[in-house]
Amino acid sequence: MIDKQLLSKRFSEHAKTYAAYANVQKNMAKQLVDLLPQKNSNQKINILEIGCGTGYLTRLLVKTFPNASITAVDLAPGMVEVAKGITMEDRVTFLCADIEEMTLNENYDLIISNATFQWLNNLPATLEKLFTRLTTKGSLIFSTFGIKTFQELHMCYERSKEKLQLSIDSSPGQEFYSLEELSQVCKEAITFSTVSPFEITEIEMLELEYFQTVREFFTSIKKIGAANSNKENYCQRPSFFRELINIYETEYRNDSGVKATYHCLFFKIKKHATLTT
Repeated sequence: MIDKQLLSKRFSEHAKTYAAYANVQKNMAKQLVDLLPQKNSNQKINILEIGCGTGYLTRLLVKTFPNASITAVDLAPGMVEVAKGITMEDRVTFLCADIEEMTLNENYDLIISNATFQWLNNLPATLEKLFTRLTTKGSLIFSTFGIKTFQELHMCYERSKEKLQLSIDSSPGQEFYSLEELSQVCKEAITFSTVSPFEITEIEMLELEYFQTVREFFTSIKKIGAANSNKENYCQRPSFFRELINIYETEYRNDSGVKATYHCLFFKIKKHATLTT
């Protein structure tokens, strides 16, 4: 379970350093733009962006849809303030809110989210809510992180527990879906929320980042505000982390440095008009 107050606090505190370290997230945003419906400069569409962060994807949307009305939502007030200061666009409305608690009163031609859904505590319910707010031919397009994300860290965490004979039931972060699991969640949510036909496009890819040291990798996570925000406890003993770092350095270093894997999942769900006879 994600502690939303802690999550908001951490992202707000690191809003000013986020852009310098969020390289994978930027690449994911560009991939989302490639999945967008046919772009037409004359389209006057209504867009909802969930988890706008510092507004990188928001600004891509502004360029792609010059006549669109965009509502950009983020949980962290610090992120929203940075995004507002950089974006400076009258047709973008920034809101500081939790999409899981937020009531949606409008319908949207496009609902889009980049690297955010992994922070939700009840993704199925949120997907159901979002699908009900798509227009007749609307699309939900999102990216999130999959089960192989930080697989090196998770492996070293478990091996450190074994070596030090620690019986604690904990992990260094939240759980992620596989592509197949997330696909099933989406299909069930769509079936529950609408009778309209739909089309799903699924893509997965691995992004690798390399760091000079394991501590540099940990710093990069901290600088984007993405440190562990679980309500459950995790092991913080200095001896445990020394062991974890030692295993990581030994097992996952090559000529490029220390490796960290990001498992990126992309979904495009397009709603089709119901056929009538």
